[in-house]
Amino acid sequence: MRNIAILGSTGSIGTQALEVIGANPQHFQVELLTANGNADLLIQQAIKFKPNTVVIADESKYAYVKEALSSEPVKVFTGLSAITELMASDDIHVVLTAMVGFAGLSPTLAAIRNKKTIALANKETLVVAGELITELAINNKVAILPVDSEHSAIFQCLAGETINPIEKIILTASGGPFRGKKTEDLLHITKAQALKHPNWTMGAKITIDSASLMNKGLEMIEAKWLFELNPSQIEVIVHPQSIIHSIVQFCDGSMKAQMGLPDMKLPIQYALAYPQRLKSDFPRFDFLNYSQFTFEQPDEKTFQCLKLARTAMESGGNAPCILNAANEIAVASFLADELGFLQIAEVIDATLQQMTWKKVKDIEEFFDIDKQARELTLAQVRSKKVVISSSGN
Repeated sequence: MRNIAILGSTGSIGTQALEVIGANPQHFQVELLTANGNADLLIQQAIKFKPNTVVIADESKYAYVKEALSSEPVKVFTGLSAITELMASDDIHVVLTAMVGFAGLSPTLAAIRNKKTIALANKETLVVAGELITELAINNKVAILPVDSEHSAIFQCLAGETINPIEKIILTASGGPFRGKKTEDLLHITKAQALKHPNWTMGAKITIDSASLMNKGLEMIEAKWLFELNPSQIEVIVHPQSIIHSIVQFCDGSMKAQMGLPDMKLPIQYALAYPQRLKSDFPRFDFLNYSQFTFEQPDEKTFQCLKLARTAMESGGNAPCILNAANEIAVASFLADELGFLQIAEVIDATLQQMTWKKVKDIEEFFDIDKQARELTLAQVRSKKVVISSSGN
């Protein structure tokens, strides 16, 4: 029996993780649930799964959650600091980090320092501070198990291959809702169009990242640290069917691919149960339903976020942190109808160019870098702010 803490239980990954846990009560028990502001869903989850503790990060909703759970055997806390402090609990075995964005860094650091196994769905943690995070995990003898479908695929392909050198990895991308489009086609893209992913059901931020291909760029940086790779060993290819989740090519030329239908519950379950494979009733892939697999080169001229991410990965130091902060602000501004779709890459590029790139030796520095990058990006947004009619939402 493993006691699970889910950081971000009301998001897409968190809700699917609870489905996995609910289907495997003999293997998993919920110890802690946290949410940012979705108090109603957090309350429903707490009543159903009876965790020891819940945390609502939005302090204005603490009294509401506390009152709703007053008859339940559940402790209620509020604030990001409470999440970080609870990582010291001896009753937590595995921490699923499914919080969105930079906010997941502090709790993940605390979990590693308290020697918890990490099921990592918050890619921004390794994007921002990959070198220092991986070093901290090694020093604390903590396993970081990837939950992203692409990184889980690589991780599964590497099982039993410890002594065999990797020549390269190939991260597959669906291409998002705008695959095949050119710059002129994207001038008047609406939020509603960008949120219609062809294969996956995800939260708004990651869905926009997928549409811009920034998600794949962030995954490249995450893979660099997860699998100790050089940037030259990481390739991206567009695979619209999303059946091959990623590929490893070894030094002898042999390749391994992990395959399956697009379903995040499989990599979530694999990470929570590792090294076991638990039985599941997930839908099975049938080759006869797919007459062909196709592959394409990603279009970095049109989808410049991927190119910006590769440049940040190759530059190292604080560049990925700047990239991530600028992207979070740009995507939030697009979702708030303050930027056009193509302007997401424009403001990220401007922020990268205006900040000084340097090597970072202390985790605490990243918090200052993140703050500076956000302020600069907000200034870029104000200078480019557009008015989008509500009919386009």
